[in-house]
Amino acid sequence: NGGKGGDIVIIASSDLNTLIDQKYHRHYIADRGAHGEGKDMYGRGGEDVFIKVPLGTIVYDFESNTLLADLIQEGDRVVVARGGRGGLGNAAFATSVNRAPKFAQPGEKGERRWVLLELKLLADVGIIGLPNAGKSTFISCVSAARPKIADYPFTTTSPNLGVLSYGRYKSFAFE
Repeated sequence: NGGKGGDIVIIASSDLNTLIDQKYHRHYIADRGAHGEGKDMYGRGGEDVFIKVPLGTIVYDFESNTLLADLIQEGDRVVVARGGRGGLGNAAFATSVNRAPKFAQPGEKGERRWVLLELKLLADVGIIGLPNAGKSTFISCVSAARPKIADYPFTTTSPNLGVLSYGRYKSFAFE
């Protein structure tokens, strides 16, 4: 009998901060199961593919827009596509009359699925202050963010997100 195909698994990891890796690597294919061998041996199962995403990633089925998982803790995982079942070899169809049948049942194809990954980005630091106090100017000076800056009150009407990396310290987000 043939081995089961590998699964596609998404795992939450605190090692990552963005989904940039998934922007450039969009298609993942797990290994197929191996063929069964002689002497009624089963084929090896296919290797699973593990995709690391940052904590706070929400996984949706793209076509139905249904929520598959909200990965908020280290090690949270969701199987987004299951591998196909292995086929049955000729030994599975042997009878007392026909001990070596010349046919077998092929395996099933694995699932194909498009998923949408959404990252809930929460700021580590919030900057508050009076209007025209220089909050947006500060964010533009210490990060690559480019908020609108003008000399009238309430120029900023929605939060501006900046990311600061300082030497060997872990980067953090602020708004």
